[in-house]
Amino acid sequence: MESLRRFAAIVRADLLERVRTRAFLAVLGGAAALTWLCLPPASAGYIILGLDGHQRGSYSSAWIGMVLGMLATWVSLVGFYLVRGTIRRDIDSGVWQLLEVTPLSRPAYVLAKWSSHLLVFALLLGVQLLVGVLAQWARAEEPALRLGELLKPALLLALPSLALTATLAVWFDLLPWLRRTGGNVVYFVLWVLLLVASVASQQGGAPAGGLGDPRGIGLFQAALQRQPAAPADARICLGCGLGERPVQRFAWPSWQPSAGEVGGRAAWLGLSLAGVLLAAPLVNRLARRATPGGSPQAQGGRRLALLQWLLRSVRRGRLGTTFAAEVEMPLRQRPGWWWAAVLAAWAGQLGGDAQAAGWAVLAAWVLLLDIFARAPLLEREAGSAGIVLSAPGARWRVPLARWLALVWLALLAVAPALLRALAEPALAAGLLLSALSLPAGAMALGALSGSERPFELLACVLVYLGVQGQGVLNPAAASGASLLFHLAVLPLALLMFRLGWPRLHGLPRQ
Repeated sequence: MESLRRFAAIVRADLLERVRTRAFLAVLGGAAALTWLCLPPASAGYIILGLDGHQRGSYSSAWIGMVLGMLATWVSLVGFYLVRGTIRRDIDSGVWQLLEVTPLSRPAYVLAKWSSHLLVFALLLGVQLLVGVLAQWARAEEPALRLGELLKPALLLALPSLALTATLAVWFDLLPWLRRTGGNVVYFVLWVLLLVASVASQQGGAPAGGLGDPRGIGLFQAALQRQPAAPADARICLGCGLGERPVQRFAWPSWQPSAGEVGGRAAWLGLSLAGVLLAAPLVNRLARRATPGGSPQAQGGRRLALLQWLLRSVRRGRLGTTFAAEVEMPLRQRPGWWWAAVLAAWAGQLGGDAQAAGWAVLAAWVLLLDIFARAPLLEREAGSAGIVLSAPGARWRVPLARWLALVWLALLAVAPALLRALAEPALAAGLLLSALSLPAGAMALGALSGSERPFELLACVLVYLGVQGQGVLNPAAASGASLLFHLAVLPLALLMFRLGWPRLHGLPRQ
């Protein structure tokens, strides 16, 4: 009973720490609003989950439950960035040393963290299910409420998928090289690969619900094949967008998964639980490998004599001195592989064709992500805001110098691409505006949210879209769209930062 009380105390403390924040309430509100938009009326002209971009099931409890079960794919992306960090916080804050001397077992500790992640996901799902019930009543296509059919996809599709996400959040907090921005980028890539695996499984005829289908998309495909009213040989689309033809509906009264499909989803749930327990023997060893404060600044830095020579001319006045310090501080901590990757990105920008050069630009942005994302949070992480920002004029000189330093680093990262783009004014303007707005967006989102994760997630999505040739961070792929996007984002981001920076550091309004 004593062990159970300790377990429950950790779960409760983690859960309360999250749900008491304004950010979590904003996430719940956003989840409710997006769920409502994902269940539009037939006259809306778009659908989210459907077939061939223009067909969907009537809004019965079973179909709405299936929509929410499939939307758990996106919850598994956003939810990871929402829940991760509790173990890292224990390590960085020194709480871990206290936990080491308690009788709490390591399996119980990691299971408590995993359970708290699942409870957060359960709250999100609960809000979505409530909105689903309201949407079924408001759309009035199939008014009969059947709770079993509504909850079945949440239990069989969403729960195993989110349990896997919770397991990955535990591991990413434990492994030293995945605790910060690098881990956030790696998870986004892993999420894309898992999604591709699920889609490939249902296209390749793999058993529905099998281990090749982590997100349960194969179960939906199998259910379509068994549903008499569903169109034959239709393609599933998640996020169909605007349809070229009027929305067509078909009956979807229930979903009856087979015993093998239920067993496959139970296997994913069991694998997620086993993955958490496998982390337990490594907890002590991995926690001791953390650097003090979990920050790269705790390590020794490089001399960077060439950089000091380049910045010598700007070390005049308070702003220039602060700017030089803001440039040097993050670069001194970069490991050798980072500099090698920058050189490789430069080579790709200079010697590659248009597509390769665009990808090299995206790689340069990715290499700067952790510098950009953590820039507005440095004083809060170090507990030095009261000292650093109390100097005359430092309230705005420090963030201005930091933004200018980030812009300078961004321009340096894409300098070869800028040289190649001198003959193409639109492309050069897109790169220049990217170098201005990307740091501004990082400063704004960090100041408003108090976390680096919203910017990291947004940047990963934009980079992924850029790789697909649709993004605004790859001007070679869409120079016109890039210009318009950054022209709109830059002033908005600066305004958001102006509002969020004083509140982040508890500064009085002026």
